[in-house]
This record gives sequence, structure tokens and C-alpha cells, in this order.
Amino acid sequence: MERIILKLSGQALSDNGTGISAKKIETVVKEIKELANTDVQIGIVCGAGNMWRGRDAESNNMERSLADSIGMLGTIMNSLAVENGLKNAGLKAITLSAVPMPSLVKSYTRGDAVEYLEKGYIVIFAGGTGNPYFSTDTAAALRASEIGAKKILMAKNGTDGVYDSDPRKNPNAKRYTHLTYQQILNEKLEVMDLTAASLCGDNDIDTVVFDMNKSGNIKKIMIDPSIGTIVSNK
Repeated sequence: MERIILKLSGQALSDNGTGISAKKIETVVKEIKELANTDVQIGIVCGAGNMWRGRDAESNNMERSLADSIGMLGTIMNSLAVENGLKNAGLKAITLSAVPMPSLVKSYTRGDAVEYLEKGYIVIFAGGTGNPYFSTDTAAALRASEIGAKKILMAKNGTDGVYDSDPRKNPNAKRYTHLTYQQILNEKLEVMDLTAASLCGDNDIDTVVFDMNKSGNIKKIMIDPSIGTIVSNK
């Protein structure tokens, strides 16, 4: 059975870029449920851009490690909201946090994660890596490496892949159908942070960047990755 990581941005859980929207959670869960009904084990990593952006706080005289720690708490809030939505849809789901918060959420261990996946749970990895200075992209790459997932589905909000320039500003922007991790590292393309790209490359994990705002895309991207951009070693 294939095992994958779905990377959700915080904005995907919000109506206007901030906070958590019950309606958006419901929409995202409906998409995930379609994927869960196929022969695949699903791990999820949520960002926290709808709550907090550590790099913005740093520019406002907040020390980076504190700003990142607040961001990690934001990912836990988003993860618990997604877990609740999945359970309301009749799916088995559990959140495992890299940041110990035993009164609210079970702590992450690799063994527990694999055991839950094999029992048919959707496992939501919260708290980033548990350390400052690492993004949730890196958390997705790390968890994929640990649980043996060979594919990360990187869901974007309204962007159907990786472009050579910003398609919102340049109507002639070209979408890549395929990139290598070496291209990302060499050209410093803004697909994911460079630590995540390096980790995925080292562990031969493919990343597929796609637009999750189109109905059915989370399931479709598994069958036809050409609707997005594939990033791999070759």
C-alpha cells in the first residue's frame, strides 16, 4: 500500500487568509476523504500561515526562535481542527505533535505514527519538526523520510504548479511539468525551502505541487501528476 504525505498550507484552512474556517475545513476534508477511499495511507502536515508567520515577526524585533515556536503552536491548532473535521466525516484520524502537549495532543514518535497508519488512521503531524529554524516544508520532508513515504503532495492555494515567474503578475509565465531537486537547489526556486529539497533528494522522495482549490484534485493528482509539477531526482 502506498504511503504519502499531504502538505496543507495554513491558508487552505481559511476563508480570507487568517483564522480557521469551518467551511474550508469541510471542503478540504471532503477532498481528503476521496483520497482515503483509495488504496493509500495518508499523513498530513499543516502549515500555520493563517495564524502566524515567524519571518514576519522576526522583522518586527521578535527573536527568531520565539517566533518559530509560536508558529509551531499554530500548526497544532490547525492540525486539531483538521482532525476534528476528518472524524466528523467518519474517518479515523489522530494528531501527533512534535511539541509535547500531553493534556491536548499525543506526542509524536515514529513507531506510533507507523502503527496508526497501518491501522487505517490518517495521521496529522503537528508542531513542525519540534525545533525553530525549520519550516513545515522541512517537517513534511522529515516525516516522509521517517515513515517511508515516497511522495509528498504539496497542495497550493490557487496555483497549479511551479512557474518560471509569478503567474499572478506575468500572464506569460511558464509552468514546469517536471523539475529536479538539483534545479531547485541550483536556481533557488521558491518551491520549498532548500533544506526540504535537500532532504527529499537525499531520500528519493517525489514532490508533486498542485492546486487544491479545484474539486477532485487531491485524488486526481495521484493518478495524473501532470496536472501539477513533479519534483524528483531525475
